Amino acid sequence: MKRALIVGRFQPYHSGHHEAIKNILKEADELIIVVGSSDESHKAENPFTAGERIEMISIALKEKKLFEKCFIIPVADVHENSIWVSKIKSYCPKFDVVYTNNPLVKQLFETSGLEVKKMVSKLKDVDGVKIRKAILSGDEWSGLVPDAVKDYLKKIKAAERISAIVEKEQKE
Repeated sequence: MKRALIVGRFQPYHSGHHEAIKNILKEADELIIVVGSSDESHKAENPFTAGERIEMISIALKEKKLFEKCFIIPVADVHENSIWVSKIKSYCPKFDVVYTNNPLVKQLFETSGLEVKKMVSKLKDVDGVKIRKAILSGDEWSGLVPDAVKDYLKKIKAAERISAIVEKEQKE
């Protein structure tokens, strides 16, 4: 059995993540999804709590019947690259391969002896920064996230939260 791992902040979980996960699960039997920076929330770069991000990922995966093949594990930042991989390994079940498009993450996992592969997604232009900016400015963003995540973000009033966070941070 092959078990893969990906790390992301998922701020928010979007269609690019979703497509990459579906593609990874074509190659791996199980996937560990590490919710990074789990200790960060209510900031412009990290507006959602770890619990909210886990919920977004879970509802999107359940909608596509992928949830049973995944472990979702929150991991707080350590702010020290030399021990970051060790921390992730200590929080997660054993895994065989890491999927990432981040050059630093690739280097850190390869240095620790793990196989690293590129994530494949046709939606390379979809990213959390773009979505958060669109939510903040009132631009169209709902097509950039799975439907279940769109509904969830509206339910938790993501636009109001992001606006309040940005307003507060601009005053500081």
